Amino acid sequence: MKLSIQLKLGQQLTMTPQLQQAIRLLQLSTLDLQQEIYQALESNPMLELIENNEEEDSSFNRESNNQPVNGEDQSWQEQIPPDLAVDSEWDDIYPSNYSSTPPFESDFSEFESLNTKIDTLQDHLLWQLNLTPMSEQDKSIALSIIDAIDANGMLTLDVESIHAGLDEKLEIELDEVLAVLHRIQQFDPIGVGYCNLAECLLIQLNQYNNPEQAKHIQNAKLIISEHLNLLGHRDYAQLMRRTKLKESELSETISIIESLDPRPGANISPSSTTYIVPDVIVSKQAENGKWRVELNPDTTPKLRINNNYASLVKKADSGAENNYLRDNLQEARWFIKSLQSRNETLMKVATRIVEHQRNFLEYGEESMRPMVLHDIAEAVSMHESTISRVTTQKYMHTPRGIFELKYFFSSHVSTAGGGECSSTAIRAIIKKLIAAENACKPLSDNKITELLEEKGINVARRTIAKYRGSLSIPPSNERKRLF
Repeated sequence: MKLSIQLKLGQQLTMTPQLQQAIRLLQLSTLDLQQEIYQALESNPMLELIENNEEEDSSFNRESNNQPVNGEDQSWQEQIPPDLAVDSEWDDIYPSNYSSTPPFESDFSEFESLNTKIDTLQDHLLWQLNLTPMSEQDKSIALSIIDAIDANGMLTLDVESIHAGLDEKLEIELDEVLAVLHRIQQFDPIGVGYCNLAECLLIQLNQYNNPEQAKHIQNAKLIISEHLNLLGHRDYAQLMRRTKLKESELSETISIIESLDPRPGANISPSSTTYIVPDVIVSKQAENGKWRVELNPDTTPKLRINNNYASLVKKADSGAENNYLRDNLQEARWFIKSLQSRNETLMKVATRIVEHQRNFLEYGEESMRPMVLHDIAEAVSMHESTISRVTTQKYMHTPRGIFELKYFFSSHVSTAGGGECSSTAIRAIIKKLIAAENACKPLSDNKITELLEEKGINVARRTIAKYRGSLSIPPSNERKRLF
């Protein structure tokens, strides 16, 4: 095989590190971007943070320098010693006879900051277990039972499995495990440690002590024990035949069952609240009625080049220290430029979205226009992948609420007049129709299809079912009410 040299011409797209950094910053959420900025501040000495009150302080210093200072104002400067020991503190030179906050408030605030742990359901049950008089053997059984209870209060293991997992040396009988389980089921919240839904509801019903509703409570126990499936499917006709109850009696019984909690342990340790910080703020100007789009100034910290370190860079010097400073200066400039590019791109995309969805801001979800990524990409002369990165995990604050930018993109459905209707608008219409329906005769998917056809929107029944499911709305047979 003969070796030879060949010359070929071609084009190849090479992503520079600066372009990769710009793309990566573009798709970061607000919290991830703030973390990235603070990491850059720690690793790059050329970057510094612009504080919000820095300009106010500088203007205040300029004004104070122009004013004459009397002798009394200079007295505090004369008291400062020329040399201060390195290991000295302020109180060593200027002892203070008072503290800024009282000792009680300091201790209380420190205790309040430390006491931020949220108790789980297991912690709540263990606290009650420690207050309950039990033998050591029963407490060991109770600990095994509590460990098998999930966040909703349901027992994840059957009693036989819990009994099999206990120490064989203790020679514990299955009846002892059941006795301890019944004791735990009386803990707060009532019904915790249940094996199924029927048991959970029956435990709570046993705590009712209202003589006036004794008959309805007995009927509720009968329905839960034997006809819970019929109640779940809302087959009231069959339920009245099986239980031989009148409509008024069944109505009172169902109201008692609906007052019970199927997940008694869910309220003990509530889920942590997630706060959303909007990237873009949209407001309507009162003077001309136009919509104004601006970036949220609190989302991204402001950065700049540290002039003190930048002045140390020498062009002719090729030493290691100077190269280190020069590389960090270049990285700092590219980082600030990438942040500016991210903000400009986000501003362009948000402005086009507001222009396209002005009817939504004026009149609500039913006026949402269909829009895809290609529409915004053409308007701002960018690729669809860039628009997808910009709209991911970015939020817009509007007078109608906070929405993710992807919320404004939706497919379209043809109308009878030859136009297009957004799928988001159709969901809003379906939600409105179901909210106004008669609970005794709920609207079926076919009926909703007919109502939409009267509005000129041609949607298939299966599409209605899909949109209804996305709104977490059950079918008509499960929405039916007896009263």
